[in-house]
Amino acid sequence: MADETANGAAGAAQTAVPQQLNLQKIYVKDSSFEVPHAPQIFREEGQPELQMNIGQKITSVDENTREVVLEITVTCTIGDKTAYLAEVQQAGIFGITGFDRQQQEAVLATYCSNALFPYARQSISDLVLGGGFPPLLLQPINFEQLYAEQMRRRADEQGQAAPAAIDAAAGNA
Repeated sequence: MADETANGAAGAAQTAVPQQLNLQKIYVKDSSFEVPHAPQIFREEGQPELQMNIGQKITSVDENTREVVLEITVTCTIGDKTAYLAEVQQAGIFGITGFDRQQQEAVLATYCSNALFPYARQSISDLVLGGGFPPLLLQPINFEQLYAEQMRRRADEQGQAAPAAIDAAAGNA
């Protein structure tokens, strides 16, 4: 009987899928650059102000493959005028197996974004320079910290939603 249990555990260990993540392809899915006030904006004086927005989309290609799209938008204003707007959707196709749902979400949000960011940063820099503006080098982003903050906010929202649901069920809402 002990042999059956040991063999059963060994068989389960052999059938477990090892964790694997591989980068299959990196590409620019979309990019755009606008200079809405050209050519007058090149004569404007003042300190340029930059605003950067970053987002991520993850879609399934098949059971073990995901497309991760890192979206970066940089808006530069001088005074109340938009000097330029640069947008890049840097994408990658990643094979991922052997991770549970929570681990997979973390890997896709952190590792994959870290892999894509240098390419997106270069694309933004090329767009800005080609648009006639001084070079722009985006600073590194700590995707692990962003993911941890997102998880903290999600936990806070769920924690606040639970008492409201309990109050509503009790007829106090």
